[in-house]
Amino acid sequence: MPGPPEDHPTEMTPGTPVRPTGELINATTGSENLRSLPATSDQPVETAPETLQTQVITRAPVSCRYLQLAAGLLRAARPRQWVKNVLVLAAPVAAGRLGSLAEAGQLGVVFVLFTGAAAAVYLFNDVMDAEADRAHPRKCHRPIASGIVRPPVACATSALLATAAMAGAAEFCNAPATLVIGVYLVLQVAYCTVLKHQLVVDLVLVAAGFLMRAMIGGLAIGIPISRWFLITAGFGALFIVASKRYSESRSTRDQGGATRALLVTYTAGYLRFVWQLAAGLTLAGYCLWALDGSTFARPALAATLPWRQLSIVPFVLSVLRYAVFTDRATAGSPEDVVLGDRPLMVIGLIWAALYGCAVAGV
Repeated sequence: MPGPPEDHPTEMTPGTPVRPTGELINATTGSENLRSLPATSDQPVETAPETLQTQVITRAPVSCRYLQLAAGLLRAARPRQWVKNVLVLAAPVAAGRLGSLAEAGQLGVVFVLFTGAAAAVYLFNDVMDAEADRAHPRKCHRPIASGIVRPPVACATSALLATAAMAGAAEFCNAPATLVIGVYLVLQVAYCTVLKHQLVVDLVLVAAGFLMRAMIGGLAIGIPISRWFLITAGFGALFIVASKRYSESRSTRDQGGATRALLVTYTAGYLRFVWQLAAGLTLAGYCLWALDGSTFARPALAATLPWRQLSIVPFVLSVLRYAVFTDRATAGSPEDVVLGDRPLMVIGLIWAALYGCAVAGV
């Protein structure tokens, strides 16, 4: 095929070698191919005005790819949600049992093991929800949904973490704490695969995960758990979960269930009823617990003021403050609400100070 006329030169991409016949040289093969092309005296090889440079496609080093994978796995384990596992301290704090170094060390072990078990569940859940997450405006950036972490790698890491959590619990914890971690893993796997699509059951199972966090610390160090504590923790967990579902339902109502199929079967009115009912029962349970002086593991010291009863005030304020975000449909991420709202954190510190005074008998 004859080349273009000399007064109409071929359009050139800077830095790309071209034969006069219009045939582009494969720029990824290096400069050796350029030297191997025959050039006649009447048709010299033309180059771009800039200095000829060969384009080379480079791949990230292996170490860099492994670092990206490790960072993706860490993000998929949701470090921001590890704050939930602080609930393992709930029963010991309520009973005033944080003075012993041995017990504090045992609670630290339980925290680490439950964090590993929860991370295993998060990874497995994200694998199961990858398609739905891609349709979500925020969850589409999760490592598994975005393709940073491949599902087989996530599943293998999840299985490894779950096995390590169970083995660690069997080695370092007592039988009740080990049983709670085992039941948690079984229920959460059932939730991720089947039960998340069942009305009401999904709310109960997610709330049960919070309740097991609140129970395991007391079981690990042999604290008898008050019935009022279980009522407060259980309905408080249901309040958080129903608030999350209500916010998700409101924020994704135009997506036709693409992000979570079960949301289209709940009505906003029903979810509002659930979180309001749960909030009321949480407050009632806490009031009864605070007024019951027999729930300490050891008799409370003589106090100058009824600190425990006074702690009802900041507790009620904290529920009311959280309900503001729920009503605005911005409570889809409980950890973001707790860590991101300064007034809520101040109220929490006031509650901790009052309850600490009750435990110390100030």
